[in-house]
Amino acid sequence: MKTIYQLLFYLALTSILRAEESGDAGSEAPRARISLREVTNVVLANNPAIKEAENRWRAAQERIRQANAWDDPRIAGDSRVRRYVDVPPNAFMDQSLAVEQLIPITGKNLVRGRAAAADALSIFEEVRRAELDVIARARASFFRLANAYEQLEINSKNLVSLRQIADISRSKYETGVESAANVLVAETDYSKLLETRRDLERSLSDAESQLNTLMNRDAFVPIGAPVAVSINEANLSLSGLRAITLAQRPEVNMARAKIDNEKSKLQLARRAWIPDPALMVKGQRYNDTSQAVSELDAGVSFTVPWVNPGKYSAGVREARASVAAAEQGFDREQKEALRLLRDQLEKIETTHHHVDLFRDKLVPQARQAFEATRLSYESGKATFLDWISAQRNVRDIEATGREHLADYQVAVAELEAVIGAELYARPAQQPKIERKSQ
Repeated sequence: MKTIYQLLFYLALTSILRAEESGDAGSEAPRARISLREVTNVVLANNPAIKEAENRWRAAQERIRQANAWDDPRIAGDSRVRRYVDVPPNAFMDQSLAVEQLIPITGKNLVRGRAAAADALSIFEEVRRAELDVIARARASFFRLANAYEQLEINSKNLVSLRQIADISRSKYETGVESAANVLVAETDYSKLLETRRDLERSLSDAESQLNTLMNRDAFVPIGAPVAVSINEANLSLSGLRAITLAQRPEVNMARAKIDNEKSKLQLARRAWIPDPALMVKGQRYNDTSQAVSELDAGVSFTVPWVNPGKYSAGVREARASVAAAEQGFDREQKEALRLLRDQLEKIETTHHHVDLFRDKLVPQARQAFEATRLSYESGKATFLDWISAQRNVRDIEATGREHLADYQVAVAELEAVIGAELYARPAQQPKIERKSQ
């Protein structure tokens, strides 16, 4: 009976190991590696969200010229079709042509132009926001993709280690030193690792799809393994980051531009009390004459806003309230920007602490503990459960440490989007702010 159980356990473990080997043999051939610079370059050139925002900005720029322009001249003409009474030939006009032009002596068109310029500036900040967000997402996806590859590598190393544990456990079982339960525990852990590997492959696929979408490519296009890269937070003081955030964050600048826009509208509401005159030149012709123009008239016309004071007073009050609302919105955006900055810096500091702790202490200690437990087990001083627990501990700590590194890299990459300034070099550019040495 013991021989039958031994054979069953051996066949089960062998089938799992062969399945893993066949999976390794059938894997895809190595693909070209991709760098962070290449990803950034492609995203800036092809991302639809950035192009959409840029086209909206171009459209807003054209509105400035339209707002500054004078009103179109008015041309009116009429001609006699039939007269049902008898009159002398030159008693009435038979044809006339009039040209009328509104003269913006109050400068309302210039005020409208300033309001349109403020709108264009706000849309330009939306372009910057789109670029910052897309680049931050692309870098985050790049680091997540790199993390997925690293996690798969850690998983592969743990599978190899677990194979060794299974082989040793099976050998001791065959000699009667260990029980069949130890072989089953090793087999179960191996199956769990295979399940974890499938989840890691799905995470890798998600990161590839996200990168392809940001680069405006088909989601199914394969992406090579990322080139190793390190990224650190900018070497700036807290006061420097606060100043940069308040000066360059797009949302703050949009709120500032909105104040300028509302102030222009307030000025326009005040000038609405003053009418702009319209000059008119009118030429008339009588049929019983040989001249092309028998009579030339000139005139002026304007609206009379003073007869409706309630309307224009309400317009001024509305504009004042809008200015006050814009100022409150600007103050709110400043406070929100500083909150986001503090949260992001705290996130960077926390993840950096985790990275240092795992890299310098936990991972080396776990590896040493695993090796010590392995030697103790082989010499009979430790149980199988001690060894398998040490193996679980080291793989969990390695995977968690690599996850913290990815979180740290993503947090630092997102700092640029939070403050609204370029901290890291883009393709064919130099860093605008000094970085820490790598």
